[in-house]
Amino acid sequence: MTAEELQALSDKQEQAAEYDASQIQVLEGLEAVRMRPGMYIGSTSSEGLHHLVWEIVDNSIDEALAGFATHIEVFIESDNSITVMDDGRGIPVDIQEKTGRPAVETVFTVLHAGGKFGGGGYKVSGGLHGVGSSVVNALSTQLDVTVFKQGKAYYQEYRRGVVVDDLKMIGDTDKHGTTVHFTPDPTIFTETTEFQFEKLAKRVQELAFLNRGLRISITDKRANEDNEAHYHYEGGIKSYVEYLNDKKTVLFDSAIFTEGELDGIAVEVSMQYTGDYHSTVLSFANNISTHEGGTHEQGFRTALTRVINNYAKGKKLLKENEENLTGDDVREGLTAVISVKHPNPQFEGQTKTKLGNSEVSGIVNKLFSEEFSTFLLENPQVAKRIVEKGILASKARIAAKRAREVTRKKSGLEISNLPGKLADCASNDPSQTEIFIVEGDSAGGSAKSGRNREFQAILPIRGKILNVEKASMEKILANEEIRSIFTAMGTGFGADFDVSKARYQKLVIMTDADVDGAHIRTLLLTLFYRYMRPVVEAGYVYIAQPPIYGVKLGDKITYIQPGVDQETELQQAIAEMTVGNRKPIVQRYKGLGEMDDHQLWETTMDPEHRTMAQVTTDTAAEADQVFDMLMGDRVEPRREFIEANAQYSTIDI
Repeated sequence: MTAEELQALSDKQEQAAEYDASQIQVLEGLEAVRMRPGMYIGSTSSEGLHHLVWEIVDNSIDEALAGFATHIEVFIESDNSITVMDDGRGIPVDIQEKTGRPAVETVFTVLHAGGKFGGGGYKVSGGLHGVGSSVVNALSTQLDVTVFKQGKAYYQEYRRGVVVDDLKMIGDTDKHGTTVHFTPDPTIFTETTEFQFEKLAKRVQELAFLNRGLRISITDKRANEDNEAHYHYEGGIKSYVEYLNDKKTVLFDSAIFTEGELDGIAVEVSMQYTGDYHSTVLSFANNISTHEGGTHEQGFRTALTRVINNYAKGKKLLKENEENLTGDDVREGLTAVISVKHPNPQFEGQTKTKLGNSEVSGIVNKLFSEEFSTFLLENPQVAKRIVEKGILASKARIAAKRAREVTRKKSGLEISNLPGKLADCASNDPSQTEIFIVEGDSAGGSAKSGRNREFQAILPIRGKILNVEKASMEKILANEEIRSIFTAMGTGFGADFDVSKARYQKLVIMTDADVDGAHIRTLLLTLFYRYMRPVVEAGYVYIAQPPIYGVKLGDKITYIQPGVDQETELQQAIAEMTVGNRKPIVQRYKGLGEMDDHQLWETTMDPEHRTMAQVTTDTAAEADQVFDMLMGDRVEPRREFIEANAQYSTIDI
């Protein structure tokens, strides 16, 4: 090392030792948001991009919750910017005392400024953070707001969170409300700035269900797009439950609806039973989906079980010496939506989507119990069907328990006795390991030979597993292939599921690229969603993408993945590899077994080169409907879906 290099090293060490105030960076205004956007909107991926819309829409929803807005409109503009309009009171335009600036400017330029922080503007508000407007402003190349208030229209524009000019009064108006228009900053959202109409429309519809009587619409004005949806439900969450059960066989026609308010907390519950074996319970707090549950769900579950048992005993539908129905018994086949509005919600859990307010459990329990008890007494025929459904579930549960005990004696569900067909990996670190579920002995053999034994496990299964959408727990536990999957994962299943015990954090479905392979894949996904859902929600489930063609000339081979453009890509590969009169050989891989272990590793299992599709669920409600439609008992909805979507199939038969 030279003298100059030694001196430079010494200078750096001195600088590192001098940790003083000069090294503390202070970010002014909204600079902190632009520096660390993920802290405010979760991520800068597609999810974060769409989150911007909800931050602005939430402000309009707050006006609706307060009783001042009745109509909200969302537009995807032709340049992929967003406009949100409401007919509420309009953001205040007078001077805010602390900042000395117009209140609307303060809302859009100062973090934690707004009517949600104890200032009396809103009794109840949505949104997780209350920082929406200013964060959206900071992460947009351009944002403008127009306020219609007290006969005047006011306008202000911002660029990347910075005020362009003072708030201006631009004319007279007979309108009232707020219009916000913004363009996301592509230097922040580097993955995409393209909004998805369907994604926005689903949430818009959900908000319409959750806010009874509110009219809310979304319009896509981009070229080649002609999408428009208008939502308005006078039935609120009652309409939501009936929408969720639209394609299902229900025990009674009209969903039950209860509502009440206690200590400033409003509670709405709607429910309806179907002929299914599983339950769908969706809960919300201030319009926020609490998919991790919370105290409002606890209160509902406790009340539901107690009220049904009390009614069953009182009406002698359950004998005195018979044991009470359990929570699982009374929830079998249940579709329910729980919505609470709380002036100060506290969220917890891994993704801050679990309601933590302890007082809510007792309030939901009390309000729902009173209303539901009255309903059962006034509707004895419906009440009898509900109790009989629970009794049938109880008998199936007892039979399943016996089957489980027999199964355990045969070493079926104990982790200490892993399935004999499982080729496990050496590593015990779940974050590094992955299990491939492979159909067929031939493919399983290739996968076992070709894998990396350090972190890849292989579990072969034979043929098509049971369709759990139409099966009782007793039948499910009797299926050897399903027992093997439960055992290999180590998580348990159903109500006993514990995702923290997962032995692998990548569960990869690897099936043939044909119709049978697609069917097996669907059966497995149904199993995971219905009985191992936390694995799906944690992002552990993947679908392998084996090639559909191999184009080979000499030692060179090009693989073509299945997809809409697979035939075009095939022809391009053939053209590119053709040399004079020598044409490449094209092999169609109809089954994984047609590839040797080296090819399977190279194309489908090698983390350096493979392509895998991660399975996620944007909304539990939509996933529930899809699984019920595709895998349930009713043929007509499935036929309608196939006829409408057959043109999009990419499976080459």
